[in-house]
Amino acid sequence: MTSDKSSYQGQGKHAAENGPLPPRGPPAKRNRFTDDNPPERLRHSKLIGSAEQSNIDFKTLHTHIRNYEKDFPSFREPKEIGFFSLNKQHEFQDDRSQLRFYCPPKYEQNEIALDLRKGYHEWIKRDETIKEYIDELVRWIQKHRDKFRIPGQDKDNHRLNTDFVCWRGLLTKLLCTPYENRDGWIIAVTFYKGTYYLCEFDTEAKKHERFNSTPKQQEMSYWGYKFEQYVCSDRPGNEPMTHIPVNTNEAYCTVVRTRLEQHSLVFAGEVDCCDEEGKYVELKTSREVFNERHDRNFKRFKLIKWWAQSFLPNVPTVICGYRDDDGVVRDIVKYKTCDIPNKVKDLNNQWKPNVCFNFLNEFLLFIKKVVEQDDSRQATFCIYCAAFIALHNA
Repeated sequence: MTSDKSSYQGQGKHAAENGPLPPRGPPAKRNRFTDDNPPERLRHSKLIGSAEQSNIDFKTLHTHIRNYEKDFPSFREPKEIGFFSLNKQHEFQDDRSQLRFYCPPKYEQNEIALDLRKGYHEWIKRDETIKEYIDELVRWIQKHRDKFRIPGQDKDNHRLNTDFVCWRGLLTKLLCTPYENRDGWIIAVTFYKGTYYLCEFDTEAKKHERFNSTPKQQEMSYWGYKFEQYVCSDRPGNEPMTHIPVNTNEAYCTVVRTRLEQHSLVFAGEVDCCDEEGKYVELKTSREVFNERHDRNFKRFKLIKWWAQSFLPNVPTVICGYRDDDGVVRDIVKYKTCDIPNKVKDLNNQWKPNVCFNFLNEFLLFIKKVVEQDDSRQATFCIYCAAFIALHNA
């Protein structure tokens, strides 16, 4: 990546003695409110809040965009320090066995017709009622403690010398928070041996949305996975195996280390495939853009998430299959991650990478200020973002 404002230089079952216990759920006694029933003051200001069990003092961090309109913070180029796979039974494997390879369809551009509905009724779907939290990432850490040990550190000293551990998706959500006015979130934080473990939990609104999804919405949730199957093979040079059922138990994940200002981070994220040069590629699907409103919504709501998701682990390329309303891909477009912010400059009130990363930096500072008890036995804090359609960042 270049060194302009969108570059890294400019942007900058676990026993306690073997490792930390990831938070198993937001401790109910600590929750003074939910996203569906916030305190009255939350109804008039979008903010982040945290509450302790025996302390009703409510600590807040506002998300007003103007608070973060400053230069891009120092952000070290992310480096991969490991990887792991989840097999057909969704079991952890400390290898690259689930890495897939990009294999573009052999069609003329105007002849592409990938039917994303095929195989839907044979879909082997991961059981989403089983919550994994950060178990697999912690399992990888336990197997690779040498990657966290500093010179002179005793082998019996299990400190990770890392400030934050979490999934990439959680960081993506945080980066987008200043521009989000529809979805809230809940994050539990455990502070153990100098490291903050962050874990996201479903809000009541998210649970309601999933429980009440229509058959059409359930089918559409399959389409992205089917697109991946159409354009990926299990070995370089092999053809995609589109006749077998899609199995979303399978996954390949990268583990990345980086630093944002004074915060060191290690996070894991699922990777869709790699290209012929071995560089990771993120695959997406989106509805075809037919008019100005479609284009505006695509740039404002989708591109920010695509950019944040791929920029964090240094994935240089996003490939999108543009589909029609019947779920048939008619076009495939490749984007360079570092160029995505340039595509929204024609928007009024465009989203800005510096605002996203300055907010993330302040949020991590916020955690360090309010979560002080070093104890693996409990989720010390639950942190909420209350987002309501009537709220705005102005």
